[in-house]
Amino acid sequence: MHSLHFTRLLALLAAAVAAVSAPAQQGDGTQERIRANVFKPAKVNATPDRIAALKLPKGFKVSVFADGLKNARIVAVAPDGTVYLSRRDQGDVLMLKDANGDGHADGPPVKVASRPGAHGLAIHDGKLYLATVKEIFVAPIQPDGTLGAVEMIVGDLPDAGQHANRTIAFGPDNMLYISVGSTCNACNESNPENATLLRASADGRSRTIFATGLRNTIGFGWHPATGELWGMDHGIDFLGDEVQPEELNRIEAGRQYGWPHVWGAGEFNPQSTPVGDIGKAQWKALSTPMAMGYTAHAAPMQMVFYPGGSFPAEYTGDAFVTMRGSWNRNPASGYEIVRIRFSNGAPQRFEPFATGFLTDGGRTHIARPVGLAVAKDGALLMADDANGVLYRIAYTGASSAAAAAATPPDGPMRAQATRGIGVPLAKDRDETRATAAMTVSSVSFGPGAAVPLKHSEYADGLSPHLQWTPVPNAKSYAIVMEDPDAKPITPFVHWLAWNIPASTLMLPEGLQEQPRLTDPDGMLQGRTSRGSPGYYGPRPPVGDPPHHYHVQVFALDSTLEVQPGADRDTLLAAMKGHVLAKGELVGEFQQTVKPLR
Repeated sequence: MHSLHFTRLLALLAAAVAAVSAPAQQGDGTQERIRANVFKPAKVNATPDRIAALKLPKGFKVSVFADGLKNARIVAVAPDGTVYLSRRDQGDVLMLKDANGDGHADGPPVKVASRPGAHGLAIHDGKLYLATVKEIFVAPIQPDGTLGAVEMIVGDLPDAGQHANRTIAFGPDNMLYISVGSTCNACNESNPENATLLRASADGRSRTIFATGLRNTIGFGWHPATGELWGMDHGIDFLGDEVQPEELNRIEAGRQYGWPHVWGAGEFNPQSTPVGDIGKAQWKALSTPMAMGYTAHAAPMQMVFYPGGSFPAEYTGDAFVTMRGSWNRNPASGYEIVRIRFSNGAPQRFEPFATGFLTDGGRTHIARPVGLAVAKDGALLMADDANGVLYRIAYTGASSAAAAAATPPDGPMRAQATRGIGVPLAKDRDETRATAAMTVSSVSFGPGAAVPLKHSEYADGLSPHLQWTPVPNAKSYAIVMEDPDAKPITPFVHWLAWNIPASTLMLPEGLQEQPRLTDPDGMLQGRTSRGSPGYYGPRPPVGDPPHHYHVQVFALDSTLEVQPGADRDTLLAAMKGHVLAKGELVGEFQQTVKPLR
């Protein structure tokens, strides 16, 4: 029976390899043969002898802070040193303390919260934030470290799929950043919030898409000296043992990082095809290449910058990343902690820091590193979700390192977030000066009338029907829809479209929400204040007075050399000197009933 089972398993693996080895046909002439491996080193117990064999730089020592923790995932440390640990499979958060400072938890962990799929953790202003697949919860931390009432502040994160492990962190701008992975290995997502990093207010009432094209950036953090945001993204599977490298990215607002069509420094994924007849060369031009790459399939997890403290001074400002370990490579990669050397705020190279979790010549493992945090005393705490051990890595020599500021500078994040805020509506800016007027109308709503619910994000989110009067000598038309009543993003951009053919004087409702349309062919759409391409309907806070939505249409004497996905200011800069006429239709929308989710 065992032999039969093994034979069937080999047959299944052979079929899987054959499937990914077959030539990939996309209708564009692509043909590549790929050999992939499925190799999962067996788990063995983390015995004292195996732990003693772990390799660290000179002067460092590893010990067990706590064990028997089962599916230990993300680690967060409170200012008083209390350690919080999420367990996804058990659906809870544990609290551990080391009051006597001996490097070991004082006793059994205390369960402080239970939520199915508990994963991401963050501590901010005396509160613990917890992310599950679709929700974010917050609870006050009591004086004894337990939690007060747990409140849900976000309940509508996208459905998951392949990457359900949401992680969260507060930036130096006091905003909550949420990593939402892709639902798949490589596909065109239907929900624009998938494969992104989101930015939300601390109360969860508002959020935007900060950056896109990130397959699964579980680990991210801010450099303590520069305040710049860096993250480690998971590469695409089934492209071969050495492809795709895990990506270190400098993450900036509005940037697109390549996934699913482009990876690394600009290589093409043969398995995918962009929507809207966008070619891969154009997708590459729209994407930001990685800063550095690491061994393929190593699976980067939590990432922390070392702020200084008990480690030698040369570690201050460097980053540490847990590599959970591969299943799609032979020999296996990962199963370690790596150090990213930085110099003057720029990454220089990856170095091994804690290795040896892969054992017996790579055939077995004693840990799959996930959580990583800096303890109050400056040691590193690493959570293993395989054998359920929380490891402590401390420096035993004399340290001359001084601790950095408690919070990185907020300048870079605030500058990125406030770009384009507090400016006039597009029709009132110098870039859109025109001597002629045009009439804009809609069968969906009249001037000053209420925008129907179906055009809002509280319902169907359909773009409205629009039509306008023709303008002599116009070569194209453009649309900018803005809400000047929104806070704090004023005006809030709800729609950008350009290169609408001169022969097109009407748009039907419900246009595709993608960077390029094929009907009308060649119409391009840009990045809204939400951070997604295409129309984003009204979604004012419940109870606000009516917001006014200005649908502004511009007739241009040329088509524009502006890439799809561009923002409003880029579009208006290109329009300057080309506007023949302009007109607008203003509608209003108010939401008085709080949605159920």
